[in-house]
Amino acid sequence: MYGLIAKMSAVPGQRDALAAILLDGTDAMPGCLSYVIAADPGDGDALWMTEVWDTRESHQASLSLPGVQAAIAKGRPLIAGFSNRVETVPLGGQGLAR
Repeated sequence: MYGLIAKMSAVPGQRDALAAILLDGTDAMPGCLSYVIAADPGDGDALWMTEVWDTRESHQASLSLPGVQAAIAKGRPLIAGFSNRVETVPLGGQGLAR
């Protein structure tokens, strides 16, 4: 499995709009086992993305999907920056096969 955890900062006041775009454009992503967008309770402009994929290649391929491309294009003006990007190797857990 392949995991990714990243913090994204929205343009001030645009976190909810950015979260809605990210959640709307990611319905059908082959190989995606978990995709969670979470608001940072300590930072009113930050979102945390936690993803689990069957393989790194599935994640990379998802970036070319029309729905994902549309979400990226629509969300890009609302993104102030990225930080804390970490790749992981998920071992299992609730909702994931071992």
